[in-house]
Formats: sequence, C-alpha cells, structure tokens
Amino acid sequence: MSAHVLLVDDDPDLLRLLSMRLTAAGYRVTAVESAEAALSHLAMERPQLVLSDVQLPGKDGLALFDAIRAKHPSLPVILLTAHGTIPDAVEATSRGVYTYLTKPFNGKALLETIGQALALGSPTDHSKSASANESWREAIVSRSNVMAELLAEAKLVAGSDASVLIRGESGSGKEVLAQAIHRASPRASHPFVAVNCGAIPESLLESELFGHIKGAFTGAVANHAGLFQAANGGTLFLDEIGDMPVALQVKLLRVLQERVVRPVGASQAIPIDVRIMSATHRDLDAAMAEGEFREDLYYRLNVVSLTLPTLAERREDIPLLANHFLAKLALKYNKRVNGFAPEAIKALATAPWPGNVRQLHNVVEQVSALATTPLIPLALVQRALRVPSVEVLTFTEARLRFEREYLVDLLKLTDGSVADAARLAGRNRTEFYRLLQKHGLTPGVFRADGPVAE
Repeated sequence: MSAHVLLVDDDPDLLRLLSMRLTAAGYRVTAVESAEAALSHLAMERPQLVLSDVQLPGKDGLALFDAIRAKHPSLPVILLTAHGTIPDAVEATSRGVYTYLTKPFNGKALLETIGQALALGSPTDHSKSASANESWREAIVSRSNVMAELLAEAKLVAGSDASVLIRGESGSGKEVLAQAIHRASPRASHPFVAVNCGAIPESLLESELFGHIKGAFTGAVANHAGLFQAANGGTLFLDEIGDMPVALQVKLLRVLQERVVRPVGASQAIPIDVRIMSATHRDLDAAMAEGEFREDLYYRLNVVSLTLPTLAERREDIPLLANHFLAKLALKYNKRVNGFAPEAIKALATAPWPGNVRQLHNVVEQVSALATTPLIPLALVQRALRVPSVEVLTFTEARLRFEREYLVDLLKLTDGSVADAARLAGRNRTEFYRLLQKHGLTPGVFRADGPVAE
C-alpha cells in the first residue's frame, strides 16, 4: 500500500507540481489549499505525512502543525518555508516538526526527506511482509481516525523493546492490540504468551509465571517451566495487571529488574529475554494511591502507554466490524447470510455497547446463528441487543389501526349493539355501518350469546 501524503499550499501551481512529483514517486496524494481544509481532511482520514507551506491564508502552517500535534502526535510534518520565515520554521522543529525545506527546494532532496520521515513510522526490515501488506494489524478492523492514530503509535513502539501498558475498557481489544504489536516487532518469530492475572488464583499465579520444581509444594509432581520461560525470546502479555496481588508485584518487579526468574522451590535463577506488555481496565493511579499497586512496578510497566477507545468512540467502525464478524460466523454456522438490513445496521451503530467489541461480536454471533434470511432484519438485532421491537407505521396505517381497534372496543362494550356503539361514537347508524364494512367487522360476533345473522 502506497503512503498517503497530505499537501497544503495556497499556490495552485506549486501544489500541482508537488502533487505530480509525489504521485510519480508512488505516493497517494491529497492536495488542499488551506489549513482549514487540511484539518477537515484529517477528520476523515489520517495520512502518513503532512507537507505544508508555512505561509497560508487564515491559519498558517505553524498553527496547522499545533492542531495536528494535539490530535496526531506521531504524524510527521514537514514545512516548506521562504527565507523570511526560516526563524519560525527553526522554532517549529524544536516543538516537534520533523524538518523544514526552504523554497526553492531540490526535488531529489524533497523525496529523500519525505522517505526518511515516513521511515520513522514504518516497520523495520525484520518484517518485510508486514511492511508490504501490514499483516501485523490484520486482526484489527477499523477505518476510524482515532484507531488510525493509535495504530500509528503502536507501529512506532513495536520496533523498540520498551514495555507497553495498554489501557482500555473490558472488551475493547487490548490483547488483540498487544498481539499486533508483537507481530510488528523484531520478536515476531518468537512466542507471544498471554496470561490473565485476575483469572488465576493467587496461590497458583507465582508458579504459572515463574515455574516450579518437583516437590516444591503439594501436587508439584514434576518440574514446570513458567510462562516467562515459555515466552523467552518473545513477548509476555500480562492482562489485567491491576488485579495482581501486591506480594506478587514485588517478585515481578525483581524479575523485570534482574531479567532472571527463580522457579518456586529452586535455588538457581534462570536468565530470561522477554518483552513485557501489560493491560488493565482499572485506574492504576487510584490503585497506587490506595496502596494496591506498587509505584515502582507501575513505572517499569508504563514506559509507553496506549489507550484503546471504546466502541462508542469509534462508531464509524461498527458497520465494518459487524460485517467482518458476520462473514466469519456465516462460515462457522454454514449460513447463507450476506449482510444486515439498513435499519439493522443503524440499530447496531447507535447502540450504547457497554461491552465494546466483545459485545458486538456476541450480538453478531447470535443473529447469525438465528438468521433465516440472507439479510439480517432489524427485529433480530433488537432481540440480540435486548431492545424492544418498535414498529414504525405510516400516518395512514396508524389511523386505520386506531379506527379498527376503536370500533372493536365499542362493539365489545355494547355487546355488539350497532345502535349503542354508533351513539357512543357520535355517528349515525348508516355511517357507523360503513366504518364496520370498511374494516371487515361483523357486530354479531361481539354478542355474549354468540354470533347471530343480521
């Protein structure tokens, strides 16, 4: 996939020249003539690089950079500047602009600079396949800007060995993101091992993490290599790290500091080479304040922090995710379903989703298992969402339904007497009979002594 470059310049001739040059070099180019237009485009799609003139109408290039920096801190920005604005451009580089080029600029130098800036966000040569087709993030289905920014940061951190703390609500996909980072990392050919620290009893968690030797405790009938050893050379993902008991946090900190593990009951330590990623839905700052999480361990784990948005914060991804899940589940259940009715997609997109992506998957699995038509209807989605089915009638349909139900109620009340029912309705008998005929109602069936001929 070619890199996407956003060009910003109010000179139409220069904008056209730059577009042609970058397109010929293999880039996908979007060209706009103002900072405001650039920010509007950024709200819809995140490019891999922004190339902007400093002098622009309205917001200038420096103001544009500040706005980009606030929402897309990892997006590289290159400024084009005339000699009179060089001091401003130099100042901008100290604030985070990748670099600046003075006009007139050398075309070859421009392409080299763009290539270098883009390389900052690209995987290194250890994963050429990931560089070619981004297979590292294939399990993450998204087109939202907030996820695009998160994935750009994830790709950057993947190339390092820094510990990563992933924050996010339950069901938002923390382990999926950790796996993606592992696949984009130099450790991709080694194991990715995940453990839920809140799902294993405290008495067993130490043995699971560090291992034990035969006879270390009752039931230890053989040596057991822990998860640190299982992940050696690769990545160990500690999910729900906020639920780890404080006593075990001390031992984990020692392992991270010394890079060795000592199995339970063993006298010898075993060197380990493991990258640590962890995740939590808890507020660790509050946990530290309450003495439930060690501050020194927190800073060991939180070298880089990534926060997954809730599904409600990336609603544009809901139709994409729903259809992605449906395609996979249709194969699982051998169902000939190929999509959702428009009203069903609207219901999915506007639901609250307290359970995030995991809940969406469960809903789609339920409707795919129960589907009897090629298109998933609204009623089935509402049932899965536990939303009462709402029938929307046209005004004419609603009026006719009310008329019929009103006439039925009157006939029940008057024991099928047309004269009494017409009087209660304020209509003469002839008009009332026409209404009954219109709705196919026979007064005799409402008499207590059974239907009679009239």
